[in-house]
Amino acid sequence: MKHEDNPRSIKYYVKRYLLVNKDFFEGKKVVDFPAGNGVTSRLIKEVGGEPIPFDLFPEYFQIEGLKCARANISNGLPLNSNSVDALICQEGMEHFSDQLQALKHFNKVLKRGGRLLITVPNYSNVQSRLSYMLMESERFNSIMPPNELDSIWMSAQDVTDEIYYGHIFLIGFQKLRVLAKLAGFKVKEVYKTRTKSTSAIMLPLYYPFILLSNYITYRRNLLKNKNYSIERKREVYKEVFKYGVSLKVLLGSHLMVEFEKEQDAEEVGKQLKSQHSEFGET
Repeated sequence: MKHEDNPRSIKYYVKRYLLVNKDFFEGKKVVDFPAGNGVTSRLIKEVGGEPIPFDLFPEYFQIEGLKCARANISNGLPLNSNSVDALICQEGMEHFSDQLQALKHFNKVLKRGGRLLITVPNYSNVQSRLSYMLMESERFNSIMPPNELDSIWMSAQDVTDEIYYGHIFLIGFQKLRVLAKLAGFKVKEVYKTRTKSTSAIMLPLYYPFILLSNYITYRRNLLKNKNYSIERKREVYKEVFKYGVSLKVLLGSHLMVEFEKEQDAEEVGKQLKSQHSEFGET
């Protein structure tokens, strides 16, 4: 069975996403980064889109009729600003050492209103939270915490001086959300992926504590941060609370989040307020 037809694979859910949104992708320029062996680029082409594949190691790309170019996220993508309609970053963010900068690079090449689909192993589900508490590993009793033996997935210095790291930079939903926000994106949709059985078993025990803790924190923080109106705080904190108790987040094997470009990344800072005294203030 092909990975894109196997519900245990994230490619299955990306394929379903492309098919459901076929009308949007038809005729659109869509970046596939990292493209890997090219399955997603092929699926983009099959729904009528124009795939633009990039990868740190394009030697792995296997799709006839399409050319994958080399790209190092540290240097950005070799595309003009505001030139593409969508970008799919499938299982890439957990390998990037500077995730905020990567999101800013994505923002730069996307048109205003463009879509960004990100999938990552879910570091926010119940099992992962317990695993991290026990031994700072993504799967306790199975995978060692990130280390210099297991976490270097590719180091081909004759090809590029960039190292392809393993899951050193795993990211949970809340951090992904705020980094995307600081790069000019908003959450458009969180998609359901395969339910992690261990998380489902543990959920009845832990969910009351998760719900209560998130609610108490939400209510307390509405009374803090006098720099913002109560309406603005409700808007932001309610979204944070919503996803803090979301079953899609707490149970899914992967995070699969669609973002929309709201504004250029360099515009974001103009709207932010400091939590500490500005320079020159006492």
